[in-house]
Amino acid sequence: MRRLLIRPGAIGDCIVSLPALKALRTQYTEVWVAAQNVPLIRFADCVRSISSTGVDLLEIRWPDAELRSLVEALRSFDSIVSWYGAGRQDFRDLVRHLDLPFQFFPALPLGGSIHAVDYYLAQAATIAGTKAEPKPKIECSFKARSSVVIHPFSGSAAKNWPLENYQRLARSLQADAAADVAIEWCAGPSETLPEAHRFTDLYELACWLAGARLFIGNDSGITHLAAAARTPVVAIFGPTDPAVWAPRGEAVRIVRMSDTMAAVLEAARELLA
Repeated sequence: MRRLLIRPGAIGDCIVSLPALKALRTQYTEVWVAAQNVPLIRFADCVRSISSTGVDLLEIRWPDAELRSLVEALRSFDSIVSWYGAGRQDFRDLVRHLDLPFQFFPALPLGGSIHAVDYYLAQAATIAGTKAEPKPKIECSFKARSSVVIHPFSGSAAKNWPLENYQRLARSLQADAAADVAIEWCAGPSETLPEAHRFTDLYELACWLAGARLFIGNDSGITHLAAAARTPVVAIFGPTDPAVWAPRGEAVRIVRMSDTMAAVLEAARELLA
């Protein structure tokens, strides 16, 4: 069987979907994701960015001649499982009219308390019917370092613990002789932090994170990435419900923004012990 999986979304959305995507593998599996997430899909026979395929223009420009090759490519699959277009009625109507083998799933677990990983696995089980490891995992080669990586950003200012708090936390950890750690800062290409390490390839970033003793960050895609790379994680949550969106990994501690600095420091020291 040839199966296509189309999974839009940000870094964290992709990572919490990994167990479900892997459970849906067939003899030939192709995956289309957001461009930045392409390096994270390690199990597929082919991976493409959604933007490179033209599928985002299908219901807008069909039946333009240049889209006919896309439709023929879609017809080559026996099964297309898509979180893309689930809320776009025009897109759904068109693929039904074209008799394409799409099965749609909602892209976000809204209105419930089930963890996102379990939500997507339950969707996959309606097709694959198999159990899967309910923890996202990204296999990485790495060189171990005695460092704590801090990423003080996220996709929303409301999710960010103040930078000065992270700086205070870093000083406290460096002053702790028992911890014996160095601090390494991490930031994305557009995030302002002069001393930060930056990576354009998310798999290379995952391998770098895997070598750290501990990762500390906000509710963000990079925090999910660190957990999937099996780095111990302290995740600081603000308005988002950790029952749904907490990263899953080998060792994860959740702290709320409303908690004290001492609580964050205690969680970090526990994982460094």
